[in-house]
Amino acid sequence: MPKLTLDELARMREQARKTTRLREGGAHRAKVTVHMGTCGIAAGARGVMNALLAEIDRQNAHDVLVVNSGCAGLCSREPMITVERVGEAPVKYADVNPDKMSRIFERHVLGGTIVSEYALGIGSEKTDYQKE
Repeated sequence: MPKLTLDELARMREQARKTTRLREGGAHRAKVTVHMGTCGIAAGARGVMNALLAEIDRQNAHDVLVVNSGCAGLCSREPMITVERVGEAPVKYADVNPDKMSRIFERHVLGGTIVSEYALGIGSEKTDYQKE
């Protein structure tokens, strides 16, 4: 295994700092988690992730932290994402596709307005918009 250089270590340190800044109210305005368990990937989560990254580049919104996680626990509603804006309850979105991801990014991540027709839950509560 090759040895790490000082530059590589510095980049790793900066990346670790970036991932904790949202919790501290730091440099990121929001964090978007794309749930990429096996069920999410099978349902199209890679396309959702690609759409999210494209929107970040297109809008030059490099203050949005993007992470992935495993299954969110509701396989039938994948692909799912969770949007967390500083000082607000997290919002989980279900049945997301690349077009919906673009709309969620524009309205909620950047604009602060929940896209109610795609929202599954806010914080640990169900929304009125949840499909039964």
